[in-house]
Amino acid sequence: MTSRQALAAFTLVLLGAAPVFLLAALPAEAGFLRRKPERDVAVAVSRFGNGTVTGPVRPTSTGYEVRLPSGSWVACRRSCSETLRVETVDLTENDGSLTGYGTAANECGIFGCLDIRYPR
Repeated sequence: MTSRQALAAFTLVLLGAAPVFLLAALPAEAGFLRRKPERDVAVAVSRFGNGTVTGPVRPTSTGYEVRLPSGSWVACRRSCSETLRVETVDLTENDGSLTGYGTAANECGIFGCLDIRYPR
C-alpha cells in the first residue's frame, strides 16, 4: 500500500466517523439552547411579606405551565415560581398603577429582584 492509498483510506475512515462524532457532540453543544427543566412544584415567596404559595408544574407542547390556587393553569414566563408569585401573592403590588398588573412587568429579571431606591 502506497502512502497515497493509505492517506485515502484514512480520509475515508475519518469521513465515515464524522457523523458519529457530530451526533455525539450535538446534545452537549446545543444544551445551552434548551430551557432548564422545571421542578414538579413551584414555590413562590412574596417580595412584600404577603406569604408563600405553591403550585404544581406540568410540561406542555409550548412550554411549562403552573397551576394557580384557583385551579387554572397559566403559562410560565421567565420562571414558573416568578409567574406564580406575580399571579397570586404579589398580584396587587404595583405601586398603585394598573401598568403591569399581574404581568411579566412585575417579575424579577435575570439578575434577581433589583430595587432601585433613591435617597430622599
